[in-house]
Amino acid sequence: MTQDNSHAAVDSSTVETTSVETARVETTRHSASGASTGNGADVDASSSATLPSARSEEWFRRAVNITPGGVNSPARTFDAVGGTARFITHGKGSRLFDVDGNEYVDLLCSYGPGIHGNAHPEIVAAVARAAEKGLGFGTPTTGEVELAELIAQRTAVDKVRLVNSGTEATMTAVRLARGYTGKSKIIKFQGCYHGHVDALLASAGSGVLTSSSPDSPGVTKAQASETIVVPYNDLEAVRQAFAENQGEVAAVIAEAAAGNMGTVAPEDGFNQALKQLAHDNGALLILDEVMTGFRTSYQGWYGIDGVAGDLVTFGKVISGGLPAAAFGGRADIMAHLAPEGPVYQAGTLSGNPVAVAAGTKSLQLADESLYQRIGAHADTLSEMISRALQAEGVAHNIQRAGTMLSVRFAEGQGRNFADMQAADTFRFGPFFHALLDNGVVVPPSAFETWFVHDALGDADFEILEKALAPAAKAAAAAQPMN
Repeated sequence: MTQDNSHAAVDSSTVETTSVETARVETTRHSASGASTGNGADVDASSSATLPSARSEEWFRRAVNITPGGVNSPARTFDAVGGTARFITHGKGSRLFDVDGNEYVDLLCSYGPGIHGNAHPEIVAAVARAAEKGLGFGTPTTGEVELAELIAQRTAVDKVRLVNSGTEATMTAVRLARGYTGKSKIIKFQGCYHGHVDALLASAGSGVLTSSSPDSPGVTKAQASETIVVPYNDLEAVRQAFAENQGEVAAVIAEAAAGNMGTVAPEDGFNQALKQLAHDNGALLILDEVMTGFRTSYQGWYGIDGVAGDLVTFGKVISGGLPAAAFGGRADIMAHLAPEGPVYQAGTLSGNPVAVAAGTKSLQLADESLYQRIGAHADTLSEMISRALQAEGVAHNIQRAGTMLSVRFAEGQGRNFADMQAADTFRFGPFFHALLDNGVVVPPSAFETWFVHDALGDADFEILEKALAPAAKAAAAAQPMN
């Protein structure tokens, strides 16, 4: 399932890095182009201008005074790239708008949910209709049944439980696996992120990589001792882990395709082999489709490799942009979940009618034809990025997992966490800021996935193509930090 889109660097010894003091240029239309400085290198500003950010900086100062780090999720910080996170006022279609009046093409998609673009009128209308009837009741509703049925119809799960976040989904799936098998240990993979569950933060990806905190304080030794961490795409390491922990492993958990160390697809047959190894050792396979579910295909990653997890977690696209997630699996395993069985899970806002309305409409709009369109968008974007970087002699590989993608600044396919760390990540900061200053928002970390959506059009790709030229120059000029 991997694609090798690598390109070797040509001799770039003639490229000079000019140290400049970047000036702020106030413009009437703030989505103008321009490169900026970032971590690792200064960028020639003679052909660029930094977009205004004074109001975002003011709001960030206020945020820092009341919120740790100024953000409510570490993935939103600009710590990995330098500068100040932009405060967004609203989104419409393919674009985001910030407090300084800047307009951006959105390749962030709220880290995945925004598969239809921003403020899709049918999703907004569905939310409004639901909200008019009440924001929550603490009782069963018809909407939550309909959403669960939609999830089951498009995947291999038999039964579904709705929750509020991907973290809650993976946390409960692990608890259920332990309760079902009577075993305690979990095998996970380096660089795979499954939410901020204590047992799963060991060698995690996403914001944990960005903040250089692979193991979080507050996770006890007892909890960490129940987690076995092995390299991604390494079946021999999984076999060894089972051999060294015979009769103790409840489950193997893996992102169906990794998106939190950058984008890293499972090698052909990897997920199926994981399932077989788990079953051979009396354990379950938990596939985390919080990111890939209904994003990489009509059926999620299950629609690509056909491997059905014993338990599967979902989020993002099924939320329609509101707080909602789910997990599901085989009927015999799900029967162990309270109130039918002894494994407890509950949530006051689980199946919230407003969130369910957004998620249901999001899935209804995501028909087979949508995946053809966003697949084409991902192909076009990948080709544009590669052309721009190749023109500047920057070694790179466009990492792909279905419609998900990221840029690895090194030759060859990255197949695990170590490969992704070994790239020239110092190039990403200048690359990111040049894109931002040219009106394009991507995740502010080399270890995150980029997302396309159905609202992208020709005008957006024109902006992207123009933005990628100075971004590639900035990446080429970057130097490692001393």
